[in-house]
Amino acid sequence: MVVVEQKKRFALFLATCDSEFVKKTYGGYFNVFLSTFGDEGEQWDLFRVIDGHFPDEKDLDKYDGFVISGSPHDAFGEADWIVKLCEVCQKLDDMKKKVLGICFGHQIITRVKGGKIGRALKGADMGLRSINIAKDNEKLRGYFGDEVPASLAIIKCHQDEVLELPESATLLASSEVCEVEMFSIGDHFFCIQGHPEYNKEILFEIVDRVLNMKLIEQEFADKAKSTMETAQPDRILWQKLCKNFLKG
Repeated sequence: MVVVEQKKRFALFLATCDSEFVKKTYGGYFNVFLSTFGDEGEQWDLFRVIDGHFPDEKDLDKYDGFVISGSPHDAFGEADWIVKLCEVCQKLDDMKKKVLGICFGHQIITRVKGGKIGRALKGADMGLRSINIAKDNEKLRGYFGDEVPASLAIIKCHQDEVLELPESATLLASSEVCEVEMFSIGDHFFCIQGHPEYNKEILFEIVDRVLNMKLIEQEFADKAKSTMETAQPDRILWQKLCKNFLKG
C-alpha cells in the first residue's frame, strides 16, 4: 500500500492592501510571506480578510497553521471584517490551531484573549529595532534549536501596541520603546510586534508613502531610514523561529 503524505496546508489572513510597489516588485504581499515562511511541498492559501474574504468555518480544520499580517487599521477597531477576524481567531483558539500574529495580528490575538491594546505609549515606531529576548524560556529553546539569542534585530512599523498582556500570555521579548515585542499563549499562539517578513526596500517604500501622505514628518522618516544604514534584520533567525513554531 502506498501512503501518500498529506501536504501541510497554511493560510495567510492578509489585513492590508497590496501597494503598487509590492505588486510590481513581488507580485503582492502573499509572495513576500510565502518566501519568508513557506517551504517546498506545502500549500498556502490567501484570504484577503481586509476585503471580508475568510475561509468557511468548516474548512478551518483543514489547515495546519495560520498567519495574520500587519495592517494600516487599528486592531481595536469595530469594522465588520475586524470583528469577524476576532471571531475566527476565537474559533482557532478553541481548536488550538497554530496562529502566528504579526504586528496587527499580534494585537488582534491580544484583543481576542482579553488583553489591552491602544496607541503606542512612546509614539509610532518605524525602522530597525533591537529587541531583548527572554532568557531561560523552554519554548524559545525548542524553536531556536540551539542557543537562544539575547537580542534580535527586526523591522518595526506601528503606531499601536499591546498595553496589557492577556493573563494566559508569556512575555518573550521587549525593547526600550515597546514593552511587549513578542509573546506566546499555550503552544498555539505566537505573536510578534515587528515584521519578520519585511526587508529594507519594503520599509523605505512605506516610509516614503506615509511621508507623502503627510502622516509623518521628514525628520521622523530620515531617522527611520538611518536605522538601516549599517545594520540588517536577523532575517534567518526570525525565519527559523517562525517556521519552527508553525511547523514544529
